[in-house]
Amino acid sequence: MITAPEAIADESLAADGLACPRCDTPLRTADVGLACPACQIDFPQLDGVPFLFAEPRAALGEWRSRLNLEFQRLNQDARQLGDALQAHDLHPLTRQRLQMLQDASRQHRLSLEELMAPLIGEPTRTGLETYLALRTRLPSDQGLNTYYNNIHRDWAWGDEENRRACELVASMLGDPARGSRVLILGAGGCRLAYDLHMNRDHERTVALDFNPLLLLLAARLIRGERIQLHEFPIAPRNIESGAVLRELAAPAPARDGLELILGDALRPPFPAGSFDAVVTPWLVDILPMDFKDLALRINTLLKPGGRWVNFGSLVFTHADAKLRYSLEETLQLVEDAGFGPADCREDEIPYMCSPASRHQRQERMVSFAATKQQDTPPQPRHSALPEWLVTGQEPVPVLPSFQMQAASTRIYAFVMGMIDGRRSIRDMAEQMEKQRLMTRDEAEPAIRSFLIKMHEDSQRGLLR
Repeated sequence: MITAPEAIADESLAADGLACPRCDTPLRTADVGLACPACQIDFPQLDGVPFLFAEPRAALGEWRSRLNLEFQRLNQDARQLGDALQAHDLHPLTRQRLQMLQDASRQHRLSLEELMAPLIGEPTRTGLETYLALRTRLPSDQGLNTYYNNIHRDWAWGDEENRRACELVASMLGDPARGSRVLILGAGGCRLAYDLHMNRDHERTVALDFNPLLLLLAARLIRGERIQLHEFPIAPRNIESGAVLRELAAPAPARDGLELILGDALRPPFPAGSFDAVVTPWLVDILPMDFKDLALRINTLLKPGGRWVNFGSLVFTHADAKLRYSLEETLQLVEDAGFGPADCREDEIPYMCSPASRHQRQERMVSFAATKQQDTPPQPRHSALPEWLVTGQEPVPVLPSFQMQAASTRIYAFVMGMIDGRRSIRDMAEQMEKQRLMTRDEAEPAIRSFLIKMHEDSQRGLLR
C-alpha cells in the first residue's frame, strides 16, 4: 500500500467524477496525481492520463515487466535477423527483406522507448502479493502489443471502418442531450471515443482501457501530435509491406471534454450513476466475467434513463459452456439487469483491412442498445482469484483440468528425461511400456507427436 497522505493537496477538492477502484471513495487531487483519502493510496498520472488500477504500484510493475519483455523480444528478433544476414548464399531479394525487417525492428524499439517513457520510470518492488490482497490481476494473455494493429487502423488507414463504427454507435445512442456524459468502456486505441466526442454534443466523453501503449499514444494524438510507428502485417502483400512506417494522426486536436483513463473495466473508477450513456465496443465477450454480472455493473454506472450501447461480434469464449451465451440469452440478461427491451441490429462492416495486408475481411457486427429502467442492488467488487489462491491456507481443489495436466506433465517429464542423444523414439516407447505408462504401440505415436510439437515450437522461436 502506498501511504502518502501528505501528498493530498486539498481534501476539499474532489477529482471530478472519479472514485477509488478499491473502496469507491471519491478521489481527491494530489501532488502526484489523484489520491484516495480513505485508503491512503496515491494514483499517479502517466503523461496526464490517470492510472486508476486498484493496486497502482503492482500494476505499474507488471506493465513495466511486460514492456521489458517486449524490448527483449525485439532485441532477439534483431539478432536473429542479423544472424540470417550473415549467410553467403542469400538471394538479393531475401537480403533486402531481412535487412528491412532488422532496421524496422531496431527503429520500432527506439520508438517504443520514447512513447512509453512515462511508464518506464523507476523500478518497483511491489509484486504479486499486492494483487492477491485485492484479488485483482492484469489479464495474463494480454500484452502491450495484443492490439497493436488496432493503432494503425484507428489513426492511419481505417477511415471506412472508423466511420461505419461511429455511425452505428451514434445511431444506437440516439440524439445527444446537451451536457451528457458518455463512458467508452474498453476504448482500445480510442478512435471511436474521439469520433463520438467530435461529432456529438457530449459535455464529457471518458475513454477507459487497461493498455498503456494504446492510451499513451492516443493521448498524444488527440492533442494534435503526429507520430511515426511501423506496422508489421502478418500477411504482407509484398516485400515493402513487411514493415511499413506509418504516420499516425488525429484529423484535428480533440475539443475539451475528452478524457482518457488507464484502469480495469472490471473495477471501473467511477461513482454509481455517473453517466448518461455507456458504450462497450468489442468488450463484453472477452472479459473474464459472467455477462450477467457485467450487465448489472453497467446498470450501476448509468443514471436513471441512461443508455447502454454494445458493439462488436458478440462471441463468448468462456471455458464454462453455460457462459457462452447466444444472442437471445444475451438480450434477455440485459432486461434482467434492469434495462428495457433492447434494440438490436446486425451490420456487415470492414474489419482490419490494412492496405499492406492480404488478411482483410467483412465482419458481421451485433449492436444493441437498452435504456436503464430501474436500479439494481449494489454488486460486490470483482474478484479475479479464489480464496485458496489468495490466502494459501485453503485446500487446493482437485479440478479435472489439474488432474489432466498432472498426468500429462508426468508423461512429458518422463519423455524429456529419456532424451540423451542415444535413444530413438522406438527406444523411448519401449521404456514407456516397461514403466506401464502406455503400450509400445500407443507410446510411439504419442512421443512422436510430442516431439514434433517441440521441434516446431523451436523452429518458430517459441522455445527461447
